[in-house]
Amino acid sequence: MNPKIILMVEDNSSDIDLTQRAFRKSHIANELVVLEDGQEALDYLFGTGAYEGHKIQRLPAVVLLDLKLPKVDGLEVLKEIRSHTHTRRIPVIILTSSSEEQDIGASYDLGANSYIRKPVDFSRFTEAILQLNLYWLVINEIPPTSSK
Repeated sequence: MNPKIILMVEDNSSDIDLTQRAFRKSHIANELVVLEDGQEALDYLFGTGAYEGHKIQRLPAVVLLDLKLPKVDGLEVLKEIRSHTHTRRIPVIILTSSSEEQDIGASYDLGANSYIRKPVDFSRFTEAILQLNLYWLVINEIPPTSSK
């Protein structure tokens, strides 16, 4: 059985490193795919651009999505994910430093499953990553790929 894929869309190298360290420290064995801009994420999910021919049948079990991204921002990525039958059921967790009410509201309006503000402290961040993994990849039932 293939390990579940976690897609992280994040452009901040420090946050990427912090997340990878938190995964290692929490002994999370799932495959972590890191993409650094919104267009790359869309290409990955839909098999376009640099990912032309990419096996899109193996979708991520969960997407960790930052809001402030180059090329295509996180809200637009979320909107695209939710507008296609192939991807609309993928759980999307907004993982961002923004605590703006406008960002929180827009994320939920567009179909985010959860909104988490990144803790600054490494131990708190590691605990948040561990809880994310426990809930979204162990406890939660991943929806089947939509056939419509």
